[in-house]
Parts: sequence; C-alpha cells; structure tokens
Amino acid sequence: MIRGLIKGLGELFLTFGVAVILFACYTLWGTGQYTRGAQDDLHRELTEAWAEPPKVTTEKVRLGDGVAMIRIPKFGKKYRFVIVEGVSVADLRRGPGHYPETAPPGGLGNFVVSGHRTTYSAPFNRVGELRKGDEILIDTRDTQYVYEVTSLKIVTPDRVDVAEPVPMKPGRKPRERLITLTTCHPKYSAAQRLIVFGKLAEKLPRVVEQRKDA
Repeated sequence: MIRGLIKGLGELFLTFGVAVILFACYTLWGTGQYTRGAQDDLHRELTEAWAEPPKVTTEKVRLGDGVAMIRIPKFGKKYRFVIVEGVSVADLRRGPGHYPETAPPGGLGNFVVSGHRTTYSAPFNRVGELRKGDEILIDTRDTQYVYEVTSLKIVTPDRVDVAEPVPMKPGRKPRERLITLTTCHPKYSAAQRLIVFGKLAEKLPRVVEQRKDA
C-alpha cells in the first residue's frame, strides 16, 4: 500500500513537473511567436502607410495601430519594434505601447512607452542595462528622434506620475521633449516598475528601409 502511494505521488509530481515545463515553454516561446507575427503585420502596415503621401486629417490614431518604431543601438542592429497606440493587455501583447494621453514622438512633454520584460517577445527585457547617454531612436514617417537616457529609477506600481508631462512633477509645465520607458521589475514579477528617463538630443531625417525582396 505504501509502495503504491509513493508510486502515485511520484507520478503526480512528474505530471505536475511536465505541466510546469510546458507552461513555461508557452510563456517564453508561445507568446513570443504571437508577438512576432503581430509585429510583422504592424511593420508591413506602417511602412506601407509611410510610403504613401501623408493624408490631411484631424482623426486621431486608433488604438492598436502602429505609431512609430523604437530602436536601441546598444541592443544591436536587429533590435526593432513597432510601437502601438495604447497600453491595454491586448495592445502590449502586440508590442510596446504608447500611453495615448502623453506626448507624441518628438513632442513637447513626455512620450511614454510601456512594454513587457519577459513575455510576448520581451521588448523591454534589457532596458535595465541602459545607462546615461545611451541612445533611444524613435522613427516616424519622416523623422528619427534621437533621445539620450538621463537616468533609471525603480518605483512602486502606484507611481503613475512618471507619465506626467514633467515626470514625477504633477502640474509642472513641460519645457523639454522627453521619453519615458516603463516595464515590470524585477523580471518575472510585477512588484515594482523599472523606469528609464531620457530627453531629445537630436532630430534627423528618417532613413527609409530597403525592402528585403528589392
């Protein structure tokens, strides 16, 4: 009877272990596959739209649409993500998300972008490696905005004032063009938030990408 009980417990733990491994594989690989597919679609849609003459319109960008591309030279030439408009669960599964009520790319105030650190291709997995002076490049239709990192800070999740026009100074009128990246901290936890602050250093013409099939 005891031998049977031990055998049963062993099988139970084995099954549990396999389930945990499968879940971890899905979390790290399966969600990444989803995001890569979404990013391919977003990149194609955005580059096609940028290739067309700009439309004169007063319509706002729709939630879930691509608004810009982020590149961080420190992470290599292959690092590139389309930033989507919005920070809902669904939006952040597709890529880094722009807080709609904050400044647009290159705009006066605070351009705030949030992203996953461990799942869904983990676009902000390595942002903790950034240091003062590192560049964050934001590409739009005609312009590349070059921001330089000024500081990093770890805060509690309730510090929503990092998204203020002047970060952490509610009510202050902005005089600079800033960027703020936000993600969870530490990795695999939502106990805190890692914040990367930067300011606009340069504005350049956007370099048009060459098509792979050209």
